[in-house]
Amino acid sequence: MKHVFTTVLILLYLYTLVTIISVLLLENRNPVKSISWVLVLVFLPVLGMWLYLLFGQDYRKKKIISQKSIRHINEPSNYFFESEKYADLFESRHLNLIRLLHSNCNANLYPNNKIDVFSTGNETFEVLFNEIIHAKNHIHIQFFIFDDDNISNKLRELLIKKAAEGVRVRMIYDYWGSFDLSKKYIKSLTEAGVYVSPFLPFRWQISRTNKINYRNHRKVVVIDGKIGFIGGLNIADRYYIGNKLGQWRDTFLRLEGSGVHGLQQLFINDWYFVDRKLIEGAEYFPKPTLFSNNFIQIVSSGPDSDWPAIMHGTASAFMSATKYIYIHSPYFMPTDEISSCIQIAALAGIDVRLMIPVKSDSRFSDASTASYLEKTLEAGVKIYRYQKGFLHSKAIVIDDFISIVGSSNMDERSFGQNFEANAFIYDINTAQQLKNLFLNDIISCDELTLEEWSNRKRSQKLNESIARLFSPLL
Repeated sequence: MKHVFTTVLILLYLYTLVTIISVLLLENRNPVKSISWVLVLVFLPVLGMWLYLLFGQDYRKKKIISQKSIRHINEPSNYFFESEKYADLFESRHLNLIRLLHSNCNANLYPNNKIDVFSTGNETFEVLFNEIIHAKNHIHIQFFIFDDDNISNKLRELLIKKAAEGVRVRMIYDYWGSFDLSKKYIKSLTEAGVYVSPFLPFRWQISRTNKINYRNHRKVVVIDGKIGFIGGLNIADRYYIGNKLGQWRDTFLRLEGSGVHGLQQLFINDWYFVDRKLIEGAEYFPKPTLFSNNFIQIVSSGPDSDWPAIMHGTASAFMSATKYIYIHSPYFMPTDEISSCIQIAALAGIDVRLMIPVKSDSRFSDASTASYLEKTLEAGVKIYRYQKGFLHSKAIVIDDFISIVGSSNMDERSFGQNFEANAFIYDINTAQQLKNLFLNDIISCDELTLEEWSNRKRSQKLNESIARLFSPLL
C-alpha cells in the first residue's frame, strides 16, 4: 500500500511539473528566464513549484491592475501629447523617443518645468521636509521603504502634525519593502487622521500569495498638486548617516510645473488600487506656473502595463545618443535588449560610461553584476566602481539633453516585475547638472580595466556565471 501511495505521489508530481513547464514555455518569455525557471523546477522539486507559484507567473498579461480607465477620468486634457505642436522643437531621434513613451504607456509631454537635482540624503530630506511643513491642501507620499528609524519617525511626526492642521495626507508603503514598520508606527499615523495603505499586503490566499513578487518600487511625493518629487531614495537613515556600506549616494528630483500632474496621476492610479477609492477634485490638478523651456514625461511600468515602457524608453534613448551616455546603476544585470544597446553605442564610438558600487547590499547581485562586466568592457564601455559608500543612484544622462531619473534599476526585476516610475527629461540645464555630478563621482571611483577583469580567478568567474543564470529571477 505504501509503495502504491509513493508511486501516485511521484506521478502526480511529474504531471504537475510537466504542466507547469508547458505553461511556462507557452508564455514565450525570454529563453534565459524560461531556462532558469525550468532548472529551479527540476532541481528543487517541491520547493521549486511553490517558488514558481509565488514568484514566477507573468502578470503583465494577466493585468493585476487596470489603470487606463482611471487615467482618462483624471488626466487634464490640455496635456495630452501633440506631436505636431512640438515637432519643430526636437530632433527626429528625440521626437521618436517621445512618441514611443506616449504609445507604450500614455506618458504625456509636460512643458515648462522647474527642476532641482539633489545628490545626497541630507539635502533631499531637508528640502522634502520643508515642503511638507508648508503644505496647505494635501500630501501624497509613496516609497518602497519606510524604515522605522530616526529620519522616518521625523517624517511620521510631520505627517501627523499636517493631518492635525487639516491637510489631507495619503501614504502608500510597499508591504515587503517596509516589512519592518511596526504596528505602533502605522497606528500612530492612522489615529492622527493620516490615510495609510500598504501595497499588496501578504495574505494566506493563493490568489494573493502568488503576487508577492510584484512590488511597488516607486518613490513619489506630491504636495498640493504643485510640487513633486521623484527618484531612487527611500525613507531611511542610511541615506542620511550611512550604514555598514557607508553613506548611500542617490539622486532625487524636485519638480514644479506641469510635470507634477504626471506624478499626481501616477499616485492616484496606485491609490485606487490600494484603497479602491478614486481621488477627484480640481485641487489635485491646479493650473501650473510656467517655468523654463523644457519637457518631462513621467514614465511608469509594471505588471499593469502592456509594454515594458521604461526598458523600451531607456533602450531608445541609448540608441539616440551621438556623443555620450553616462549611467549610474546600483545593480547592473541588464536585459539582452539593454545590454545590446549599450554595447552597440560603445562600438559605434560613443563615450559610454557605467558607474556601479564596488559593493552593494546584495552579494548575489554583486556576483551576477560581475558576470556582465567583461563583455561590456570589451565593447569599449568605461566602468567605474564607486568607493565612497553605496552608489544607489539610478540616473542616466545622454548628449547634454536627455536625462532619466527614477526608481528603476537596470535589471529584469525593475523592467518586468516591479512597479516603477522614471522621469524622462528633455532639458540642457538638467542634463549638464547630472553630467557634472557623474564626473564629480568619478573622483570617488576606481576605473575597471579589461586586462584586470579578464585575469580574475576561474573559480570567481564560475560563481558569477551561476549567479547570472538566476539573475532573471532576482
